[in-house]
This record gives sequence, structure tokens and C-alpha cells, in this order.
Amino acid sequence: QVQLVESGGGLVHTGGSLRLSCLASGLTFSTNDMGWFRQAPGTEREFVAAITWRNEYRAYADSVKGRATISRANAKFTVDLQIDSLKPEDTAVYYCAATKSLADVNIYSEDNYSYWGQGTQVTVSS
Repeated sequence: QVQLVESGGGLVHTGGSLRLSCLASGLTFSTNDMGWFRQAPGTEREFVAAITWRNEYRAYADSVKGRATISRANAKFTVDLQIDSLKPEDTAVYYCAATKSLADVNIYSEDNYSYWGQGTQVTVSS
């Protein structure tokens, strides 16, 4: 049974930083693309960042490019997302997601992720 458990969310002031972490179990991990998505109230879930298994290519949404860093530690089964210079519009529930093993898919699309965490709330106060 695959489990993805996010941690690190919370309340932070504008301009602050957060580091979200996702601990995976029940999957190979080293051969899974990993992504972070977020959903603000009343909006669709959107892509934030992803890191591939094959060559650790990193992709970012324009909204966080230059402020976010995604990283993975295969030996620890973790994928982290650091976001700096947080803005009120970063407020959302952040979800960790994983593709199937050895997948070669569009990492920007949530439809290509098979496994999801429960999410962690990030609130940025102005």
C-alpha cells in the first residue's frame, strides 16, 4: 500500500520561508517521478514543482520559479519543497504526488500521478 505523508506546513508571514517534506512508503521511490501540487479555496489543484526519477530534472510552475526548490533523497524516501519569499497567494493545501514506477510522462499534469498524499496546509499572512 502506497502512502505519501506531507509535513512542514503552517502559518508564515509574507516574505518568510517554508520547507515541506513528503515521506513515501510502499513504492520503489527511486523510479517514481515526484511532484508537488497545491489547491487554494475555490480553485482547481495546480502544479507547483516536480522532480523526475531518471535524471532528477526539476520543473517549476511560473508562479514559484526562482522562489522554490524541489529535491529528493532516494535513500530516505523523501521529497522536499522549499519555498522562499512566500506571498499570500501561496496560501493553499499542498499535496505530494507520485507517478507509477518507471513512468515517462508529462510531469506537469496531475492526471499522470497515481498516488497522492492527504495534503498539508500552508497559510501566508499579509
